[in-house]
Amino acid sequence: MDTSNILLNVNGIEVIYNHVILVLKGVSLQVPQGSIAAILGGNGAGKTTTLRAISNLLKGERGEVTKGSIEYRGERIENLSPADLVQRGVVQVMEGRHCFAHLTIEENLLTGAYTRKTKSEIDANLEKVYNYFPRLKTRRSSQAAYTSGGEQQMCAIGRALMANPNMVLLDEPSMGLAPQIVEEVFEIVKDLNHKEKVTFLLAEQNTNMALKYADYGYIMESGRVVMDGAAQDLANNEDVKEFYLGVGGGERKSFKDVKSYKRRKRWLA
Repeated sequence: MDTSNILLNVNGIEVIYNHVILVLKGVSLQVPQGSIAAILGGNGAGKTTTLRAISNLLKGERGEVTKGSIEYRGERIENLSPADLVQRGVVQVMEGRHCFAHLTIEENLLTGAYTRKTKSEIDANLEKVYNYFPRLKTRRSSQAAYTSGGEQQMCAIGRALMANPNMVLLDEPSMGLAPQIVEEVFEIVKDLNHKEKVTFLLAEQNTNMALKYADYGYIMESGRVVMDGAAQDLANNEDVKEFYLGVGGGERKSFKDVKSYKRRKRWLA
């Protein structure tokens, strides 16, 4: 990984829910400007909690970062509100899409534009979203409740783009979508990264799809990062193939069973 231009630096964070439940146990990761990074793992690994710790959406679920630090552009952000982070260019697209069912697609998109200062900015951003998601332009007058899951996922990403973000935290973008739609969504993410220079950190269970489009990956289990590396290296790793890509006939259940597995010292500190 190129560490010369780190946009986001998560350093050894612990997260506790309800003052007693330790969910993240010293998670560290880095995301360079202009890259796509993926957090991979199964249910309960800590992927969503990691994203919510970065976007500071933990408080609504009685969670808090109790150790470690989170830096964006070299500045600590753990104590900033989610609204402050949006102003600084960090936006999260939550798992499950969370579109406003009673609003039209266009009305949903416009709710993401509250940081824009002029109508011309809003119109320009809206046109950009429709350029990347032409299907949304076709359905712009339809209530979100009557659109497909794929269209709602596109709407959720488009709503985030209305804030003109520098970094998007994307939580489980493939969940509940047909494979063809998943591919379409990831292709748009790639285009946004390449053409608009938007940095993405995505949490995803679909390891095969995530590694196809990401530059770098972090594999999590039980609140810890157990392996990281360039996406292509992870995709070619035999243990990753067996545990996460469905290749191999072994009976091992987790990376804890791999004798060669070693955590980096910074995660043990």
